[in-house]
Amino acid sequence: MGHHARVLRSRRLLPASVVAAAALLLTAGCTSTPSGSATPSASGAAAATPAPSASASALSCASPGSASGAVKVSGSEGEEPTVSFPKGTEATTTERTVVTAGTGAAIQQGSSASIAYVMYDGKTGKKLDTRGWGSTDPIVLTVDPAQYLPGLVQALACAKEGERLASVIPASQAFGSTGSEQLGVGAGDSLVFVADVVALTPTKASGTAKALPSGFPKVTLAADGQPTVRMPSTKAPTTLKIAESKVGDGETVKSGDTVTVQYQGSLWRNGEVFDQSWGKSGPTSFATTAVVEGFGEALVGAKVGSQVVAIIPPADGYGDNPPSGSSITKTDTMVFVIDVLATAHAG
Repeated sequence: MGHHARVLRSRRLLPASVVAAAALLLTAGCTSTPSGSATPSASGAAAATPAPSASASALSCASPGSASGAVKVSGSEGEEPTVSFPKGTEATTTERTVVTAGTGAAIQQGSSASIAYVMYDGKTGKKLDTRGWGSTDPIVLTVDPAQYLPGLVQALACAKEGERLASVIPASQAFGSTGSEQLGVGAGDSLVFVADVVALTPTKASGTAKALPSGFPKVTLAADGQPTVRMPSTKAPTTLKIAESKVGDGETVKSGDTVTVQYQGSLWRNGEVFDQSWGKSGPTSFATTAVVEGFGEALVGAKVGSQVVAIIPPADGYGDNPPSGSSITKTDTMVFVIDVLATAHAG
């Protein structure tokens, strides 16, 4: 993340080598979200042990192999499947076998997808985590090896919407030679990962355009949705201001939800962009309760598909404790343009 500042409550900077996620079990390690702190456990999942092999380099799509082919999966679409595999299952590279073919668009690296999944320790057969099945909201993951276990990304890359897949992920692309004591993953153990690709997540807000109120910055959008913000010549407001520049018609964000967004943050005093997901990590997920107050208030009540513009004075942002190493000062008002792409309700 360098000298960029993000908006988590802890108000300290961390490298951008890993980013927030709803399912922390799957992250590449300690993370940061719009705000610069360790990712909050919004979903209740245990935080993952850092993966020594996590890498932001491009990954190829996984191919089927004997290990993934030996994973037997049965059950109805949308419900947690019954999974069996030989104890001691392992692989040297990430393998993926298609259980049920999908007919939708293929997942590309850097895009986001809603999935339901169950994961096991390949050596012991122990179930490690299961999420998104039945009445539970799917988990939204960005297919980016800087955010998630590299083998998980490779298992999902190129999968199609509607697909059910079975993957075996080697330790070298998961928790390495140390394993994860907290999660019960043994040193050098492979993972068995079974997932339904429910839907691909948009990369920009799709709602109906709406004019911003007087006194707000001017926001123009590139073809890919990336905003350019021009500040007015007036003094910054002293109270929190929130307005929609696009109105969506999807699910309403509630307090405590894990929300997937694209965002850009800039300073009122000079228009400097101090952080953004556009052109970098891509869509990012975090809990509404894990960000500074003004950012959280901008999310709660918005509908998926909306674009929200928030003018956040210091009292609703970092106050007297701006992130160390950033260009944000104690008196700076921040402006965020936020595309609300998906939300997973808490509980």
